[in-house]
Amino acid sequence: MNEKFFDLKKEKQDRMINAALKLFAENGYRRASTDDMVKEAGISKGLLFHYFGSKLGLYEFVYDYSVKFLTMELSSVLHQEETDFFVLRGQIEQAKAAVMKNFPYVQLFLYRASKEDETEALTAITEKRQQLRELYDSMYSHVDESSVAGGSPDRIRRMTDYTLNGLLEDQLRMNSFSPEGYLTEAQTYLDELQRLCGRTDEA
Repeated sequence: MNEKFFDLKKEKQDRMINAALKLFAENGYRRASTDDMVKEAGISKGLLFHYFGSKLGLYEFVYDYSVKFLTMELSSVLHQEETDFFVLRGQIEQAKAAVMKNFPYVQLFLYRASKEDETEALTAITEKRQQLRELYDSMYSHVDESSVAGGSPDRIRRMTDYTLNGLLEDQLRMNSFSPEGYLTEAQTYLDELQRLCGRTDEA
């Protein structure tokens, strides 16, 4: 972590982080422009490079920051060894929504980064990306397959990822995003998915 950066006022830190998260989430590493980031953050380009050195340094920083923040929130909302897929996923979405109160694009950034194929960016985040993947795998490892009676947990997990990330992307694009609104809508989708492919009380 860049200790000098944290000497800045929190409001300026958040503006810089949010600008980077937004542009990296929307464009990926290769196409994201630092010119657009400094314009979005309302700072000089010299200030950005003073703290991060390069676009790669900024990318690595915001990825590390995002993983640490999300991990902290996940640890505060998850119940130990939850076995029901849909209950677990609801808890995960609560953690994401808590992070997105301050950083609306953090989840889309992490999702985009999970598919990043630019070599220098991928190399910079490989270790942290693996840590995040292992964290999620650990959380899902206790899922009872009977809670997703209509399919395998891995397949339902991917389906849920596509659905909820698509929902989030739409809300951000239409400027209708709020953490509370997202969480309410996400739970509606989870309930519907559970009816379609999960175990119900009547089953």
